[in-house]
Amino acid sequence: MAKQSWYFVPVMTTERIGNALDRIDRALARIETQAALARSAPKPGGTANAELVARHEALRERVSDSIAQLDSLIEGLPQ
Repeated sequence: MAKQSWYFVPVMTTERIGNALDRIDRALARIETQAALARSAPKPGGTANAELVARHEALRERVSDSIAQLDSLIEGLPQ
């Protein structure tokens, strides 16, 4: 039985190589998008972040007050 040389056996077909390159291109595009988003995101401790924290706390307080009002209404309902 004659040995086959690996020189004559294609490791990847042209189609598979093309598909692999397409996947690499799409992955690179996703990486570039995320890098751009990270560059444009507000930095921790910046004024935009402080405003967001303040808005979050105000919303949290309003929700807490609403829940307290609902609790009071529920307690006042006849059993």
